[in-house]
Amino acid sequence: MDQQYVADARHIWQSYVPRRGNVNWDTSYERLLAFVRQTSVESGLFSGEVATGLMSDLDRLATFESPATGDEVFDRLTHRVVDWCREHPEPVARVHDPLVQR
Repeated sequence: MDQQYVADARHIWQSYVPRRGNVNWDTSYERLLAFVRQTSVESGLFSGEVATGLMSDLDRLATFESPATGDEVFDRLTHRVVDWCREHPEPVARVHDPLVQR
């Protein structure tokens, strides 16, 4: 993995990802996961095995009864987020959702 990719990932996590772990699990979390799913799929950037893996990882993160605690799912998601952000450097416009409390 090249150093710029690592720097991009670090910037994304430090700038945009809340640091509260699974305490964020509520309706807002579920709605934000749905937003990530919709945005990533509709972009058309991911296809085939990559798209299938991304959807599987998002499904895993949406499993309340057995939350993902290892790094593997988050590492793969980080790769997809970096890929997506490199192709779409501008912030994503999102309609205000009063049910998202973050």
